[in-house]
Amino acid sequence: MLRQYELVERVKAYDPDADEDLLNRAYVFSMKAHGSQLRASGDPYFSHPIEVAGILTDLKLDDETIATGILHDTIEDTVATQDEIDRLFGKSVGRLVDGVTKLSKIEAQTDSERQAENLRKFLLAMSNDIRVLLVKLADRLHNMRTLHFIKSEDKRRRIARETMDIYAPLAERIGMYGFMDELQELAFRQLEPDGHATISARLAKLREGGGDTVARIASGIKLVLAQKGIEAEVTGREKRPYSIWRKMQGRAMTFEALSDVMAFRIIVDDEAECYRVLGVVHGRWPMVPGRFKDFISTPKRNGYKSIHTTVLHSANARENARENARIEVQIRTRRMHEESEYGLAAHWAYKQGGDGAQAREAYPWLEDLLEVLHDAATPEELLENARLAMFQDQVFVFTPKGALHQLPRDSTPVDFAYAVHSDLGDSCVGAKVNGRVVPLRTRLVNGDQVEILRSKVKAPDPAWEGFVASAKARAAVRRHVRHKNLQESLAMGGKLLESLALRLKIAPGDEILGPALSRLKLADRPALELAMARNQLTDAQVSEALVPGSTAGQKPRRKRGKPGPAAVSIHGLTAGVAFELGACHPIPGDRIVGIRRPGEPIVVHTIDCASLADEAGEWLEVSWGAETDGAIARLAVVVHNQPGSLASLTAALAAHNANIVNLALKHRDREFHTDVIDIEVEDLKHLTTIIAALRQVKAVVSVERMRG
Repeated sequence: MLRQYELVERVKAYDPDADEDLLNRAYVFSMKAHGSQLRASGDPYFSHPIEVAGILTDLKLDDETIATGILHDTIEDTVATQDEIDRLFGKSVGRLVDGVTKLSKIEAQTDSERQAENLRKFLLAMSNDIRVLLVKLADRLHNMRTLHFIKSEDKRRRIARETMDIYAPLAERIGMYGFMDELQELAFRQLEPDGHATISARLAKLREGGGDTVARIASGIKLVLAQKGIEAEVTGREKRPYSIWRKMQGRAMTFEALSDVMAFRIIVDDEAECYRVLGVVHGRWPMVPGRFKDFISTPKRNGYKSIHTTVLHSANARENARENARIEVQIRTRRMHEESEYGLAAHWAYKQGGDGAQAREAYPWLEDLLEVLHDAATPEELLENARLAMFQDQVFVFTPKGALHQLPRDSTPVDFAYAVHSDLGDSCVGAKVNGRVVPLRTRLVNGDQVEILRSKVKAPDPAWEGFVASAKARAAVRRHVRHKNLQESLAMGGKLLESLALRLKIAPGDEILGPALSRLKLADRPALELAMARNQLTDAQVSEALVPGSTAGQKPRRKRGKPGPAAVSIHGLTAGVAFELGACHPIPGDRIVGIRRPGEPIVVHTIDCASLADEAGEWLEVSWGAETDGAIARLAVVVHNQPGSLASLTAALAAHNANIVNLALKHRDREFHTDVIDIEVEDLKHLTTIIAALRQVKAVVSVERMRG
């Protein structure tokens, strides 16, 4: 553990103007506050915040950040208060300690709602001052280094999983790859102990058989560069067990089949030298196709710059066979190397008085992350969005004007549209990729040029949620669906209220609604309409509240009955949002009934649907709106099993303006096959005409409408 004077000397060594008194006061305060507390290892608890501060000095951070590292557990684990920290160490340090404390609470919570709320608060604090994250990463790194002292295996695994899901991705997002690698490695040791032990043992066996292979290859690379007049620092290392394990899992390979387990870094003085080195390396050893990435010309979103390539290294026939293998080579300048190790901490603007606004400008992913967290409706959704936003590989695509955008792997044009701007995503109706119109679910690849086709109406399709890859796009679609669900539920509830008022022969004005809302303990009319649409209140309850005594002696309403003049129209509502069409595929013109269950959309069935007898819920009289746009009908068509049958079938459908939504082969034998076809129709009359036309087709044996 660092002594008080040693810690101060380390800070003063890189920052002579550091506030020595602040550091001394923080050291003494934290030591007294933690008192006789012990860690799981048996060491004084006070050793932990000092080790955290030591890690922060390795990053050469300012005196306020070091003081925060020393004090970061005082509010959570001692009797110290926020007011006390603010008074003794200033508002700035107090704010940082508070931000770190809020994230620390995640570790102790099992309730997902409080866990998500603490994550939200932490990320907001981080957006105001990114130093909160730097302190927390140092805190987590030291905790992971001592995790093996915790006796409970479940607790060790929980902490390791949090590290892998939240902290390692955050370290990667701010370019701190040194932290990320160590956090992942320590977490992997707990989450997959057998895998870690097996890979470590095999690496040790390879070292025994090949001696110091890494050093020999590094010396050979340096000699080749020197012969070309290039002065470079060349270092090598075996890849970490977690990196090897992840590659084995991703490629479904065994350890023996994995050849590139060594990585080398070539560090030079300037960017031009990087490309000279690349030419020499590729000229000396063959490049492995598909394994070259230039992050200098197209940096990662976190600012990471380097050239990555994999070559088939070979020394000579007398050398160890392991030296005739694929090796990964990273080429970068000294500045790039420093930033790849320490990321944001290597150049962060707060050293010159930066703030949260500069953090969001320098790291636009942070603004996106805050946006998707704001849009989350549930704790589970918030945590899912956070993981999606933080932990994904990237694909690089371009706008028609050449602007570069980095997206998560497997992104689609919809993800691209939302990455450019939320309004563009909301109004997206189509896309061109490399000049060709493609489906919106098309997966983008590196180098694609994407143009978004948009409409004047902002109406995201709820189906997009099923294929988008980015947290921002998914959150936007969910936000739209929730908003539309609310609006349409209010519209449905309004119609239900009007229908009920008509039966009660009252006008639901303020003089009646006011007392009724009070009896139902609801805030306003929209709250009442929403409760009725979601079947959180029965018609009897609302009737009694509107007109006390109106339900006395009233016989229960029959479930099944003919839709009356007060039936609720579903025109203008969106299937799948405020209501759902049942498996019987009702279409305009069918007599229909709605089933209302608590908290769920109304399900609409045909009045003769066979499944109605098994439906649990309140029956609701509904009717088609006068200008309903149509629906999807399902047909079972038996056709002769001969060439041209399907073509004649689809031609007949096209001739009657029936768009095929889905087609599946249900049965097939020697002479016939049965096709199940979903088609868009205007109404029952349109469907009847189509069925009659299909029955006239020579290849068609029979046509029947399917009701489930």
